[in-house]
Amino acid sequence: MTGQVIPHDVLGSGPARALLLHNWFGDRSSFDPMREHLNGEAFSYAFLDCRGYGQAIDADGAFTMEEVAEDALAVADHLGWESFSVIGHSMGGKAAQLMLLDAPARIRSIIGISPVPASGFPLEGEMWELFAGAAENPANRRAIIDNTTGGLRDDAWLDAMVGRSVERSSAAAFRAYLDSWARGDFHERVKDNPTPVLLLVGANDPALGPEAMRATWLQWYPNAQVEELPDTGHYAPEESPEAVAAAIERYLGR
Repeated sequence: MTGQVIPHDVLGSGPARALLLHNWFGDRSSFDPMREHLNGEAFSYAFLDCRGYGQAIDADGAFTMEEVAEDALAVADHLGWESFSVIGHSMGGKAAQLMLLDAPARIRSIIGISPVPASGFPLEGEMWELFAGAAENPANRRAIIDNTTGGLRDDAWLDAMVGRSVERSSAAAFRAYLDSWARGDFHERVKDNPTPVLLLVGANDPALGPEAMRATWLQWYPNAQVEELPDTGHYAPEESPEAVAAAIERYLGR
């Protein structure tokens, strides 16, 4: 994709701008349930596909968080956005922080939705094998999604999530991104960063819920705050889309 801008689309034409980065299991369509709840007159939202996902499923790449950040900044350049906020879901939250490090004057704020911290995420032994094996084994993906939504979603919901994940991501990219978001650690570089940060986390997310945010993000970003979403797991844009949209726009419009 050298010289090309990664696939994206824009909703709205308002003056407050935000760029959205998706999670490990979904392309930019994972934000679709939120769209009807977003105010396009007050805000502009750019939704991106990471390389190896969605419309970029066949794109070559290194499949790292650093590359996601570079590609996202290139989209902002293409759109003529000099300054904007970044909304990152799960692994997208880790890439958002690299955007902040690469272009600190341009990032107005970060909104992390169950975001992976700058230190990565500890996965060892059988847990690492479960995640690494998810690239080729849909049953692994299902087990992870079921666990990170608190075991509260029905079979139809889980099957739909897994089916879309398999269909809209390449196995090679999916596997490579795991190494980058789980094992990369740059938390020393973000310590004491004054950028405003909102952390939206699901009450039913055992992996990246309120406790994980307090132990990581809140230690490094003095202007960070946590908002807990009830009856929600790790996939808030799909589990509680109206509540997520409302929280985002309250924060961006503050």
